[in-house]
Amino acid sequence: MSPRASGGVKLLLVALVAGLAWSLVPGAHAVPTLCMPSDTTACLGGTLRTDEGVVPDVEIKVTSPSGEETVLTTNEQGKWNLAAEEEGPWTLEVDQETLPDGVATTGEDVITVQARYGATTPGLIPVRTESYSSERSFGEYLAQSTVNGLRLGLLLALAAVGLSLIYGTTRLSSFSHAEQVTLGGMVAYGLVNVGGMNLWVGGALTVLVCAATGWTQDRLMWQPLRRRGLGLTQMMIVTIGLSLAMQYCFQYFVGARTVRVVQDNPDVLELGPITLTYQSLAAMGISVVVLAAVGYGLLRTRVGRATRAVSDNPALAAASGIDVDKVIRLVWVVATGLAGLSGIMYALVTNGIKWDSGMQILLLLFAAVTLGGLGTAFGALLGALIIGMVVELSPVFGMPGDFKYATAMLILILLLLVRPQGLLGKAERVG
Repeated sequence: MSPRASGGVKLLLVALVAGLAWSLVPGAHAVPTLCMPSDTTACLGGTLRTDEGVVPDVEIKVTSPSGEETVLTTNEQGKWNLAAEEEGPWTLEVDQETLPDGVATTGEDVITVQARYGATTPGLIPVRTESYSSERSFGEYLAQSTVNGLRLGLLLALAAVGLSLIYGTTRLSSFSHAEQVTLGGMVAYGLVNVGGMNLWVGGALTVLVCAATGWTQDRLMWQPLRRRGLGLTQMMIVTIGLSLAMQYCFQYFVGARTVRVVQDNPDVLELGPITLTYQSLAAMGISVVVLAAVGYGLLRTRVGRATRAVSDNPALAAASGIDVDKVIRLVWVVATGLAGLSGIMYALVTNGIKWDSGMQILLLLFAAVTLGGLGTAFGALLGALIIGMVVELSPVFGMPGDFKYATAMLILILLLLVRPQGLLGKAERVG
């Protein structure tokens, strides 16, 4: 090798070593890779965003509980993250000189967050443009709340339709159905977040796992109890026990913390006064497609007609040659699969799920099923959309936020006083 070539190689090696050394210097650049928490590390992360969009190339000084300082720089998407090796309070401070012209903090220059091992803690640093106004008109508030209500209604509908199908074919009110929603979010967390699986592949596999739990439940529990002639009240108590057992399993295997299916912060789409994440848009689109497919299956397929026959009159359906047990088992499979899908999207839309998430929406599910009409899948869909709208729109018209769920229950009571069978239910004579 010639001396000139040898000198060129040496210069190249020196440049590579220098670049590697620079990349290892704390605070030299934004962390390009996504931090994954473990038993000995926590993660801090966030997106620096104004009302007009993300803010890249801004330096953030992060100080550990022991006083060690690290300087990070937001990337092109305004994102930053840090692997924290200490639990406790970490402080975040934006370097004002690195902010673009016309952008400033809202007065909170130093933010404190609590880091915990095995969890990702978001660091929300409020920055605004000079033209920002925190006041929103009534029309903007109404538009945003309407879209939020539609989103909540569609997510509730996925689980409520399954709950209604179970009641229609078995007359059983399953109090454990909301835990199937939690199960969907938990399984997706394990496959996607912990296992590193692709979100779409992990989501599809989660739905299959949840559907398999429905088959197992009916095969090992509900069918034997039906054949033994156990009353509906006793079976309903069994569902309550199953619900409690599943909640304690979630706490044992995952813990009481809120877990996220996807650790990265979602991108946001702004359509006039409406702000939605792309995850929310995808969840709403998937919900519409799946609900339409379920409706088509109930109305146009042979299995759907058999399901409606069992719901109307099980004895007559059996006399007509329909295998009632197979139809009921299929209903359990579909219902738990829909609940699992609802859990995945609920975890994505609300940015996390925890052991009692299902319990928090249980009353909303029963309210949707009852409002639409017990045992009618289309009634459950309509009831879920109404409940979602009422929950999100009630604060717009002056109802305190803490009472928005109570408002939905009040609407349900008032409607049942006028129409006891629900919106799409059939009136039945008692006695």
